[in-house]
Amino acid sequence: MNNQHLLIWSVPAFLLLMAIEMIYYRLHPDENAGGYSLRDTATSLTVGVGAGIADIAYKAIALAGFIVLYELTPLRIEVTWLTFPLILLAQDFCYYWMHREHHLVRILWAAHVVHHSSLKYNFSTSMRQPWTGLTSQLFYIPLILAGVPPWAVFLCGGINMLTQFWLHTERIGKLWRPIELLINTPANHRVHHASQGDYLDRNFGGILMIWDRVFGTYSEEIDRPVYGLTKNIETHNPLRVATHEYVAIGRDLASARGWRDRIGILLNRPGWQPESVDRTRENA
Repeated sequence: MNNQHLLIWSVPAFLLLMAIEMIYYRLHPDENAGGYSLRDTATSLTVGVGAGIADIAYKAIALAGFIVLYELTPLRIEVTWLTFPLILLAQDFCYYWMHREHHLVRILWAAHVVHHSSLKYNFSTSMRQPWTGLTSQLFYIPLILAGVPPWAVFLCGGINMLTQFWLHTERIGKLWRPIELLINTPANHRVHHASQGDYLDRNFGGILMIWDRVFGTYSEEIDRPVYGLTKNIETHNPLRVATHEYVAIGRDLASARGWRDRIGILLNRPGWQPESVDRTRENA
């Protein structure tokens, strides 16, 4: 079963868990939690459907490229019960760097920003995925060149994504400290989705938190997170949610003076702007 099938078969479980969380909010309201709203949830689900359709196309492109590279490399790693956990660990390492760079490079952030655009934080938020996710696959090329079969890379990617669904909730508090230290949890991921200055660009790990601890990007949940972007887009239009940062980049490129500024707009941090462009940073 490839990762596409894995995620598709998981959709009914996702919808069921969303319904349970909605009912739980209704029976046990929390004035400090955002809960659900009809328009926000509808936007998240619509964006998720669009991402699923786009995913078919860009995964096909990535698969073709992976197959070519796999045939060119002389290395081979046999997938067994012993090697698969190590492959999954390596995939999670690559995921950390993919996720981190998609926050720190503006043209990559333009794809990822959709996932941070909701002011709510619930299971439906996990459905807000990019419509332009091909750039994510570039970070898994080292696994292919090391001899990992393309199907195994995609399967590990699907597992990584599945493990992150349960992170998008305010209804699960902090867990036992050794768990919080080792793996990604709702508390750790709430920090990642927060828009406060001390929480920005933190906790990039997918399955494990050890990468953030090793590379200095870990932050513990202390203050209650405020979700969304540092400058929110104020829309529930799925098309605008999925593309607004590309539109903003286009405006900045049109106003830029010279190629150095244009390259900087694309490759520097989302907050960077040349003097010829006056825009407020959007980040999370």
